[in-house]
Amino acid sequence: MSTADCEQQEAGWGILEDLPGDPMIWVLIFSELAAFGLFLGAFVVARLIHPALFAAGQAALDSRLAGLNTVVLVTSGWAAARGTAAARLGKKRVSRGWLVGAMALGGLFVAIKLVEYGGEIGSGIGLETSTFFTLYFLLTGFHLLHVCLGIVILAVVCRRAEVVGVETGSAFWHMVDLIWIVMFPLLYLVR
Repeated sequence: MSTADCEQQEAGWGILEDLPGDPMIWVLIFSELAAFGLFLGAFVVARLIHPALFAAGQAALDSRLAGLNTVVLVTSGWAAARGTAAARLGKKRVSRGWLVGAMALGGLFVAIKLVEYGGEIGSGIGLETSTFFTLYFLLTGFHLLHVCLGIVILAVVCRRAEVVGVETGSAFWHMVDLIWIVMFPLLYLVR
């Protein structure tokens, strides 16, 4: 055990010790939630300032694809939770299967989002179209990067399928789900 590990154990993680997975993932999750919170706050303030512009922007989006993506991502979160439960029972092979399923659904989310982007770009919508679309592409693009990172994290923890690793990867994946569940109605439904 290294000196840093000993110091960390002596100091403890406080409330983070009781959360599933490695406590450092929770530091990352809380910082990511704060960043997304600021982005979403800017979106809400901009909507209050330009309600007609935002209503027109939302009308141009494909809420059906976004709704499908919501179902896909929530289902992938369920698969990750099943993988965590299997890892806790020592069923590594079963855990890996669920994690692979979660990653596959994450990949489907990415594919659907790219199709959605393609439709928007094909109809002449881009980052500079309006304040709505600048914020829309920044928010959804930032989220899409997190989905890709989450797939990588799940792939890394899937290899060993050890409880702490799977809990850590699943915690990050659930953060990605949570952010989308908040973003979806704000971007696509609330007018």
